[in-house]
Amino acid sequence: MTRMHNWTEEELIVAFNLYCKLPFGQYHSGNKKVIELARILGRTPSAVALKLCNFARLDPLLQKRGIKGMGHGSKVEEKVWREFNQNWEELAYRSELIFADLKGEKPQELFAFEQEQDFTGKEREAIVKVRVNQNFFRQLILASYRSRCAVCSLPETDLLVASHIIPWSVDVSLRMNPKNGICMCVLHDKAFDKGLISLSDNYVLKISTAIKKLHKEPSIQRGFLPYEGNRINFPDRFIPDKKYLEFHRNNIFTS
Repeated sequence: MTRMHNWTEEELIVAFNLYCKLPFGQYHSGNKKVIELARILGRTPSAVALKLCNFARLDPLLQKRGIKGMGHGSKVEEKVWREFNQNWEELAYRSELIFADLKGEKPQELFAFEQEQDFTGKEREAIVKVRVNQNFFRQLILASYRSRCAVCSLPETDLLVASHIIPWSVDVSLRMNPKNGICMCVLHDKAFDKGLISLSDNYVLKISTAIKKLHKEPSIQRGFLPYEGNRINFPDRFIPDKKYLEFHRNNIFTS
């Protein structure tokens, strides 16, 4: 039996979890993941799809592109949107636990951890939280970039990385912020991490002198030089924050 009463905050938190993991354009009642969530919540796929579209109306990047989603929604949806954007670390983890509980399961990362090691208390909880959130962050970033490298458009998921602009070691508070993330293939992720490439404020690829010195190498000609001066493939949501890109250029990029 499907529910007709108002959505609870926990249901909306789980719906936002799915909003983050699906590429824009897949918020429809025929999507398998939408159908699955509808079954878990005891609602219709159309009701779940409507909620996902309601979240889209709150997304500033989609608004700038003239994509407004549904023109109305609830105050609780706005509250959930704010809470996620103010504290990705906690809300991502909470949403994963709620989702797993509704399915009567444990998060996959928690199960794997229990099989591997015997930690207890706060140490165990902290490690589990990091693992669960890492998986959420990866799904969010890949979905935002439609599972393609922002630099070269490589579409092979197994070769894609949810790259951090400002590393964890510099600011752990940004590790779950999607505006501190970019989807890159393993090659460009490593080059970005080592400061061999970076991005301008206009999201144009910059290549270091160290790479340019190797311009005669076929691998450099294929893997880097064709993309210099090109703007990256923009995400549908959560465009990289220019403050974080500036930090990368000034502190990591070798110019």
